[in-house]
Amino acid sequence: MRRWIRPLLCLCFALGGAPAQGADPVKYGVSFTPSGDGGLDGLLKQTSSLVLLRTKLPPAPFALIGRAQQDEKQFTTVLHSLGYDAGRTSITIDGMTLDNPALLDHLNQLPDANQAKVQVTTQKGPLFTLGQVNINGLPQGFKARPGIRAGQTADAAPILAASAGLTTALRNAGYAFAKVSPPYAVANQVNHKLDVTYTVKTGPHVDIGPISFAGLTRTNPDFLRRHISLRPGQRYSDTALQDARDSLLGLGVFSSVTPVPASSAISGQVPIIFHVTEEKRHAVSLSGAYATDTGFTIGTSWEDRNVFRQAETLTFSVAANGLGGTGTTAPGYDVKGVFTKPDYYARGQMFALSAEGLKQSLIAYDRTGIILGASLARPITKNTSITYGPSFTSERVKQEGVIRTYVLLQFPINFTWNTTNSLLEPTRGHSLALTITPTFPVVGTRRRPFAILLGTGSVYFPVERKAWGVIAVHGVVGSIQGATQFGVPPDQRFYAGGSGTVRGYAYQTIGPLFADDKPEGGLAMDAIEFEFRQHITNTIGIVPFIDAGQVNAGSTPFQGKVSVGYGLGARYYTSIGPIRADIALPLRRTPGSGAFALYLGLGEAF
Repeated sequence: MRRWIRPLLCLCFALGGAPAQGADPVKYGVSFTPSGDGGLDGLLKQTSSLVLLRTKLPPAPFALIGRAQQDEKQFTTVLHSLGYDAGRTSITIDGMTLDNPALLDHLNQLPDANQAKVQVTTQKGPLFTLGQVNINGLPQGFKARPGIRAGQTADAAPILAASAGLTTALRNAGYAFAKVSPPYAVANQVNHKLDVTYTVKTGPHVDIGPISFAGLTRTNPDFLRRHISLRPGQRYSDTALQDARDSLLGLGVFSSVTPVPASSAISGQVPIIFHVTEEKRHAVSLSGAYATDTGFTIGTSWEDRNVFRQAETLTFSVAANGLGGTGTTAPGYDVKGVFTKPDYYARGQMFALSAEGLKQSLIAYDRTGIILGASLARPITKNTSITYGPSFTSERVKQEGVIRTYVLLQFPINFTWNTTNSLLEPTRGHSLALTITPTFPVVGTRRRPFAILLGTGSVYFPVERKAWGVIAVHGVVGSIQGATQFGVPPDQRFYAGGSGTVRGYAYQTIGPLFADDKPEGGLAMDAIEFEFRQHITNTIGIVPFIDAGQVNAGSTPFQGKVSVGYGLGARYYTSIGPIRADIALPLRRTPGSGAFALYLGLGEAF
């Protein structure tokens, strides 16, 4: 056979020149005739295989026709989903309809240099609205709120979502086995109405039954039953089960919690089994941060997550700080132990004991001390809480060459209001905190009591889809009442400069200064920080920012000389939060401040 190839080719050239080469695969372009609804046109292009695969996967002629036929069906679904139930879409290739028997031959003979022209034409027709919304099988007295109503546009999404919404409402009303059928829709082509019917099978009305736990290895199940706000005999509710799940996860001793209701009721009650996976009892963690003013901080901690089988935690941590900072004079340390017990005499109330030993060598002062504390923390509402309790501080503080010993009894009271959506990378909501710390000096001052008032707040505004752009604002206002500037121990006074107040300035250098330009500390402070957090990709972002603040010797905020810092940050977003690197510059350098400051850490600056 091979010996006949050359003579046949010669015959072809003799009879009519070189044979035409078929376009395999076919190159093509796609055009959409505007329908008059920009949102519809955009959705058609987003869901079109012809558009998505044009350059990624060029098709053979028969595959191009199949791709166009698939799009015609897909476009009909898109039209119906937006309420155009009488709409239709037609696709032509080089002016030929998809069912034209000559189309395949035409594409096979298309020269390589030519592109097939695919034209999409949509006739959307009239916009349908909902007519009757019927729900069959509802229990007597049950008020259904399906989330759709007669007269609204017949979009598919809310119509389909109504089934799930009705199911959830019924199960939260005690019908644990309720089922709602998918909607049955009938389009009226005369009045352009879409009538929708849902059929409900409620099953029995039941209560929560016995509660048990599967997967426990150490945690006391009786404690868990007391902890959750779920009791046998109360009305069954899916929402109550999820709240109990979230509450158990919040204890910090479980990596997963799944509530599983029994498949049938026993004497009108549904037994509930919580399948749990316990965290490892012990954990060791490492931490690190760097700023040019405070230097390196390197720490480690050891944690026992379940000391007495009731989710108590015991944490010991050790950190070395002040390593190489421009705002420090020597390395320091912080050794701390904290014990916490949840549900202390009341559900949701947390009891904590802490003991801390620290050494700080800062430009403003040197400090060595021991701090003992006890506190109770409890929620007031879903988003608000209060923490209060006594603390005892014994310390030696050196400032301007003078060493004094202080013994302080304090009783801090902290109110918080937090609606943010994340701890390490909030993109919406706000957090506000007010701390009042009555202080009673026992040794080292004129023994005149004073009160430290401190308010902080942060607000987050997403300005782009998926929160790729976020405006973040953080503010601090503080005042000390009841004592003179030097009647307050140096470490209890207010300072500004550095991370948390005004970046770009050396730590604590904003405010009144001694003759040698060392910070005095003041009785009043205010500062504000603005950031625009912009994603460039899923993992990379930039953050331009500007900060301003002041400290003054009097007890009235907003009275001192304002210092301003500005800069640019880079973010690398990970599953555990963003890795942050900020470079900041002072608008006007103060004594002790450098030309710029660098801040590194995990999580946003605020």
